[in-house]
Amino acid sequence: MNNNDILPWVEKYRPKRLDDIIGQEPIVKRLKYFVQQRSFPNMIFAGPPGVGKTTSAIAFANELYNFNLRGNFKELNASDERGIDVIRGAVKEFAKITSLSDIKLKIIFLDEADALTTDAQHALRRTMERYSAETRFILSVNYSSKIIEPIQSRCVVFRFKPLTRDEVKRYIQKIAENEKLIIDENAMQALIDVSNGDLRNITNILQSIAIISNKIEVDNIYEIAAKVKPVELSRMLKEAVEGKFNDAKKDLEKLIVEYGISAEDLLKELNKELTNAVYIDDYNKLKILEIIADTNFRIVEGANELIQLDAMLARIASLKIV
Repeated sequence: MNNNDILPWVEKYRPKRLDDIIGQEPIVKRLKYFVQQRSFPNMIFAGPPGVGKTTSAIAFANELYNFNLRGNFKELNASDERGIDVIRGAVKEFAKITSLSDIKLKIIFLDEADALTTDAQHALRRTMERYSAETRFILSVNYSSKIIEPIQSRCVVFRFKPLTRDEVKRYIQKIAENEKLIIDENAMQALIDVSNGDLRNITNILQSIAIISNKIEVDNIYEIAAKVKPVELSRMLKEAVEGKFNDAKKDLEKLIVEYGISAEDLLKELNKELTNAVYIDDYNKLKILEIIADTNFRIVEGANELIQLDAMLARIASLKIV
């Protein structure tokens, strides 16, 4: 059995070289230049999940060190250990070690670095300054604004864009061909929609379904992803704006109880559905958006989810839009 056959698909299909990365052409071009020069600055990779930040860091290190990462590249997840101790411990210890390769710069890759506390970030800044001759840092973040200015000013910021639907589609087709999966256009579009362009999420969904069947179907995609089907969410919203509170409430209970959709995910999807609801004018969309936002706030503050969602539908129904 090939070692690749036992790997999780997210690792099996993770690009190993910069040329294999999907999208992000301007960033890949700059990273290739750094490899050629064998010199590079501290970097911040900013962007949504699943668009290639971690993959780009590892592929860059693979090419820079000719796939010999031992002693040259250290990866840490800052969300696991987000306090100052991880900076004073693992990060500092690796940073001060002299590289044994012909490239004298080591790399510390901090994934989800925007989860670091402010104190930890200030300690990181001091470490970056002290060991600048031996070590470079790559920080992967969802929001660069959560990184303190003294660190931002010491880094080149690369902003990773969400992948286009065509780019995501090519990735799905590659996996489907290699794994002999059967996936029609409807399932393809459903997979793209539920994943929001997150390739890691897509890969996990495909592997989860493929364990049972090589035919990828729309129903299975929404079930595995724990997402609401747009048609069901659209029906619930339309019933609410028509004042049919009881019907909308029944649909809500089905989504929450039978499908196990979290309140947070439901509100996110409802916000997207509201944007596409042509039967609601812009003025009333604003009113409904305020109701959704207020409901989200109350749930985050600890209020009962089902009661708040019921109240949301009641408030929408009371607008008497249709």
